[in-house]
Amino acid sequence: MSAETLIYIILSGILALFIALFQYRYKSKVKHFKLNALFAFLRFITVFSILLLIVNPKFEQIKVFTEKPNLVLVVDNSSSIKHLNREASASSLVNELIDNKDLNNKFNVSAYTFGSSLNASDSLTFNERETNINAAFNQLSQVYKASVSPTILLTDGNQTFGNDYQFAHNTYKQPIYPIILGDTVTYTDLRIQQLNVNKYAYLKNRFPVEAILVYNGNDNVNSRLEVTKGNATVYSLPINFSKSNNSKIINFTLPANTIGTNSYKVNLVPLENEKNMINNTKNFAVEVIDQKTKIAFVTDMLHPDIGAFKKSIESNEQRSVTILNSNEILNQINDFQLIIVNQPTNKFKLLFEVLDKLNKNRFVIVGPKTDLTFINEINKSYSHEIVLQTEEYQADFNANFSPFLIDDIDFESFPPLNSNYGALTFNVPYQSLLNKRVGNVSINVPLLATFETNGRREAVLFGENIWKWRAQSYLNSKSFHDFDNFIGKLVQYLASAKLRSRLNLDYESFYIGNSGITINAQFFDKNYVFDDRETLNIRVKDKFSDNDIEFPFVLKNNNYQVDLSSLPPSEYSFTVSATKENISKSGSFTILEYNVEQQFLNANVTKLQQLATNSDGKSYFIENTEALMDDLINDNRYVSIQKSNKNIIPLIDWKFLLAIMAFSLSAEWFLRKYNGLI
Repeated sequence: MSAETLIYIILSGILALFIALFQYRYKSKVKHFKLNALFAFLRFITVFSILLLIVNPKFEQIKVFTEKPNLVLVVDNSSSIKHLNREASASSLVNELIDNKDLNNKFNVSAYTFGSSLNASDSLTFNERETNINAAFNQLSQVYKASVSPTILLTDGNQTFGNDYQFAHNTYKQPIYPIILGDTVTYTDLRIQQLNVNKYAYLKNRFPVEAILVYNGNDNVNSRLEVTKGNATVYSLPINFSKSNNSKIINFTLPANTIGTNSYKVNLVPLENEKNMINNTKNFAVEVIDQKTKIAFVTDMLHPDIGAFKKSIESNEQRSVTILNSNEILNQINDFQLIIVNQPTNKFKLLFEVLDKLNKNRFVIVGPKTDLTFINEINKSYSHEIVLQTEEYQADFNANFSPFLIDDIDFESFPPLNSNYGALTFNVPYQSLLNKRVGNVSINVPLLATFETNGRREAVLFGENIWKWRAQSYLNSKSFHDFDNFIGKLVQYLASAKLRSRLNLDYESFYIGNSGITINAQFFDKNYVFDDRETLNIRVKDKFSDNDIEFPFVLKNNNYQVDLSSLPPSEYSFTVSATKENISKSGSFTILEYNVEQQFLNANVTKLQQLATNSDGKSYFIENTEALMDDLINDNRYVSIQKSNKNIIPLIDWKFLLAIMAFSLSAEWFLRKYNGLI
């Protein structure tokens, strides 16, 4: 409380005393001294309380409390723990740590489980299909960023995807104490470390397969590598290993004789004393297609966009891109399913005439080097105002775009494209996939649009420097996949001559393992506007057992989606149908048998010990957890901290003062009334 406020309080007390004495000492007609003194006291209390409320002094309230450090328990809930027969000991240890009185007295104990991501610890099932230890630490770093939180990691250390977790200390600034689950004894083992094979092959060609084989053991052993398709063996090779010659890379080719998905099994014949035979077998599939989609990129200028388009399109091996100039394309235009025209000028006049005559699909890129006068003359579908000025436009994704399924790949974060300034007019119905945006203002003008006219499909991109988008997409996701998939879907739509469908499906022909199996669908009304009121169902039938099951689609991000990860490995046919209208579409896919969590025999001791060293923690085997508890309890880095909260409370918030005022006024009135003074 300040000195000024204290002076006001003293003055308030003097003024209240003066008013009370003036009324009941100087002006009072009552001659009874004790009664006057009581009335004066009550009036003093009332006036002084009112004046205190006007001054409204503030008081400091200090609350002192003790904050214990956190103890974070993170448990690997993946199926590899069950495969190594450690689920019982892991569950027992978790309960022991959570119920330990000494740990609870010193720490606030919190438990989590993880597989592909971090979850609150409800129960341990050990059925997660993937392990990402690094992702778990990334999520924990958001929760325990500003506290002392030593972390116990209960795992076998076998991560199946994600960044290397031994460097997790760079983002998670807490000591980590790994408890190592799993057998550390080295067993004799043969395994297929990796299979490298292309996703697609072409009919009547041979496709390459690369197998990396590894042997753990001290003796010289003999085995055989066999590749089967159904009941037929299509490749076989004897393999020899020794302690020094313990790995081999085998390259061979197989014939592609049947169109569609072809499934194969690779088996490395196990040894007699081998403990884990699951990692001796791997399945793979190849989709055999009849021909490649050929795309011509026609340009009379050099630009980085050419390479970006070529790499994105050819990331799918079903497609090839040939770069030609405006003259070279004329004699071979019928060899291509799609023509991409880059920034055309008057030199492209003959090409456009041939394209119009053949009614051929096209993708036109209109940029600052485009002759807009020529575009307006040669093209009847749209026109661009001619202004000798350029502008940089960013992209706004149109979630209502309906011609084909497309996801927002964070277009908002992409650098602006250099484009022509001026109004844009379409003379035909069109769909805008991306709109122009300047700063934070969307101007509702197409940046990338598609339309269908006279039985042909066409897309127009109004800007150059799309190579920057591909680079930014890589920075965002550490992969070119999202951007390449976006360009691939656009090219697939333009290269296809199929009629537009009200029900569109997006799925893979085969899936490796039964995790992440999703089918996306879009349904449109008769005006080809996305309809979110429809109910879609999928009926899936196992081709071998004839068992079928129906799943409902759920609406998600302007499309329908169904998760089929619960299906076991097999070959399936399916039918997606709408319940309100007689519309359906069928297809098929294959789920290959593969469980990455069953490929391990031992815990990854070396990496877990390195993680502990890097984070200033310590590693323990599950048989030595008593030492862990003692170390945590006796570690002087983890002590309770006494903290205080100081609150400033104004007097006006003190409700008892109002009660005192009400009591003093009521008492004064009652006593005056009782004594006949009112």
